[in-house]
Amino acid sequence: MKKLLLLSFVAIYCLSSCKKDSSSNKNVSMKMDTLQGAITTSMTLDASKSYFLKGQVYVKNNATLTIPAGVTVYAQVNSDRAAKSVLVITRGSKLYVNGTIDKPVVFTSAATTKAPGDWGAIVILGNAPTNAGILNAAGLPVSNDTQFGGSMVNESSGSITYLRLEYTGGINPPAEDEWAVDKVSGLVFEGVGNGTKVDNVMVKYSNDDSFQFVGGTVNVSHLISYNCGDDDFDYDMGYEGYQQFLIGYRTHASSQALRANGFEAYNDSVPTTNTPLTRPVVSNMTIIGPQGVDAAQTNINQGVYMRKGTRLAIRNTLVAEYSKGGFMVCPRTRPVILADNDAEFRSNLVNTDTVARTFCWDKDTQGVFADPDLTVFLTNTVNQDSVIAQSGDMKLAAMYTASGTGAPDLTPMTGSPALHGVDFTGVDFSNAFFSQVTYRGAIGTSNWAAQSAWADWK
Repeated sequence: MKKLLLLSFVAIYCLSSCKKDSSSNKNVSMKMDTLQGAITTSMTLDASKSYFLKGQVYVKNNATLTIPAGVTVYAQVNSDRAAKSVLVITRGSKLYVNGTIDKPVVFTSAATTKAPGDWGAIVILGNAPTNAGILNAAGLPVSNDTQFGGSMVNESSGSITYLRLEYTGGINPPAEDEWAVDKVSGLVFEGVGNGTKVDNVMVKYSNDDSFQFVGGTVNVSHLISYNCGDDDFDYDMGYEGYQQFLIGYRTHASSQALRANGFEAYNDSVPTTNTPLTRPVVSNMTIIGPQGVDAAQTNINQGVYMRKGTRLAIRNTLVAEYSKGGFMVCPRTRPVILADNDAEFRSNLVNTDTVARTFCWDKDTQGVFADPDLTVFLTNTVNQDSVIAQSGDMKLAAMYTASGTGAPDLTPMTGSPALHGVDFTGVDFSNAFFSQVTYRGAIGTSNWAAQSAWADWK
């Protein structure tokens, strides 16, 4: 692998050095340094510069990459999916992203006219467990540099704060096989341990998933997925971690996925009962689909989909405006949740385009059906989920664009059911990770997701 090249590029040099992409990589005409090949010794980027991410870049040999506040990295655009630009933090190496709300770190496309899928992902690989041993990151070349998994539950792969990724997901083909682990897209955590700190990350206009958690135990908070092409939050292969204050938000369908969900979890593709079982523990999530009832079938599917043997625990969450259902189970997960077998969906507010499909069942080849039995169970006095007939009954300040900002305002107004009914009881949710707030959904009285230099909804 070539050594890292740190070269100051002027316009002519940049454009002549990557002729194949000279028509689209216009932003490299500014003076910037290039990140290319392998980073094998620890380095800190210069806060006064911008950077050009050229192709597949691997941080390896236990090196640390530190990115100061305010740095923008422009990813090279390649038409070949196998050549899409990615930043990979290999096992044992670390990434420190030290953005602030006013000076976030931004990874975006180098194209003048940017588009979803212009580049691939930031991929963090660790030594924490999966349910299938040592694996390789899907969509990347099979090598030691793409391996993840192990036994280091508490491992740290660094820390990330105030990061925004734009126009990722280029490795994923349209209508990607939904029975396999997705190819890397957006911000990817694979076998990452819970010593890693992650807070305040936005992924916008990804061509595929925004956030992927494949095995590992990393805990995260304050994540925003905006108008991605597939799942906002995707969990696979034995992920076990705590998550709070998540927003999955989309204003329209896309042509990328077969079935795009706000939140999707599964255990593995077979599926098996290999342990650890995939089990995200999530509180205060807000999942919002496109406004209005979809008269025609689209690829926008479920707010939350519990599939293929997974376990999960979701509380204090809002789901609204999904066309085919709010919370869906499959033949392998329906018995699990009905038996309270290490799985729960409690104290949530759920709306969908068709009230009868608020809670539904994916019966494999038989289709997807409204599930009256599941509805009775989830709305009982133990689970206390609420069916919200109209999304406006959530009483959020501006579920869609707020006047003058271009951003939604998901703050609950006076009289909103989100302002009461929280439940943090039990071992999972009394964990020190969780902030014991008094509201349901990702936003309380203070709107941390308001339009800003970091949370850019444009």
